[in-house]
Amino acid sequence: MAEPRSARVTVRAIAAEAGVSIATVSRVMNGHHHVASGTRALVHRAVERLGAPAPVRHGAAGGSIYVRCPYVLTDYFGVIVSSIAETLELHGRRVVLSAGDAGRRAGVLAGLPQEAGIAGAVLLLPPEPEAELETLRALNFPFVVVDPRSPLSQDIASVSAAHLTAARSVTAHLVQLGHRRIGVIGGPGDWLASQSRIAGHAAALAEAGLLPSPGLLRSVEPTADRGYEAAGELLDLPERPTALIAFNDRTAVGALRAAYERNLRVPHDLSITGFDDTDLGRSTVPRLTTVRQPLEEMGRMAVSLLMRLLERHTVDTLHVELATHLVPRESTGPAPRVRPRPRPAAASRCLDEKNDEAGP
Repeated sequence: MAEPRSARVTVRAIAAEAGVSIATVSRVMNGHHHVASGTRALVHRAVERLGAPAPVRHGAAGGSIYVRCPYVLTDYFGVIVSSIAETLELHGRRVVLSAGDAGRRAGVLAGLPQEAGIAGAVLLLPPEPEAELETLRALNFPFVVVDPRSPLSQDIASVSAAHLTAARSVTAHLVQLGHRRIGVIGGPGDWLASQSRIAGHAAALAEAGLLPSPGLLRSVEPTADRGYEAAGELLDLPERPTALIAFNDRTAVGALRAAYERNLRVPHDLSITGFDDTDLGRSTVPRLTTVRQPLEEMGRMAVSLLMRLLERHTVDTLHVELATHLVPRESTGPAPRVRPRPRPAAASRCLDEKNDEAGP
């Protein structure tokens, strides 16, 4: 007897059942012609045995676009969502927005192909594991991921900033200013952006003949409060860093507060950098050196990719990384000179006596 039908059957499970690759399953489910008839039959029989939902085809004409952002629409996510909505309007598409707490509902992706009137989706930093995204893709439901949380398969369309290159440019900027002991306030350790930026930081240090120090890294939720706490920990080390790299402008603002409370002048005693180039970073004193992400272009590119998928066009490049730009401002400066530690009084007297005995 066949197993109960389930929306949770993954592409990986179908591939294992059929004895083929995940890419082959995806091609069969998406109706690609370059698949042998015998292989296609194997996949269809595996789908039937596992009770996976039948693929739902979505035409190019009409249909709303589901835009999901399971986070508060701040100056980062708000800019991207606004750009997506404006671009979809140009294409004559209606937007169905789910944001904040409403966008965190469990199981929302599995139900999208059955939603009446929904033709496709744009998903911002989706928290679901890759397997759920693979299943959605195999059901021939068109969608694009903006700023993916984890690495995606080749068949899933995505748009992001070039995080590794951006982080490399920030660290290289600080190294050129003479900084060698650099603290990093990174984002959550399981985020792809965090991992890519740590790799970029390490690459820039390696070019200068330096090694990253695990003791100078903190991984936190990217908020001002968490940035303040992480910066405080780093600045209270016996040998504090001379520069701090923050995951975004918000965590950098928290770092500025921690520096202020310790009477550290920015940038004379400590340099601080942000990321994103939001209005917040341009409003601090001093203004933040940061990385400008093309947030509006990320939204526009996501819609462009989605429209091509809806219209069944061939898309050779599904993973798009957009270039970033380092914006140096007043929050970074030359590394402060390291002052020699004062000698104990007894040691000073002994040295003075030896100098006296040596004579002029």
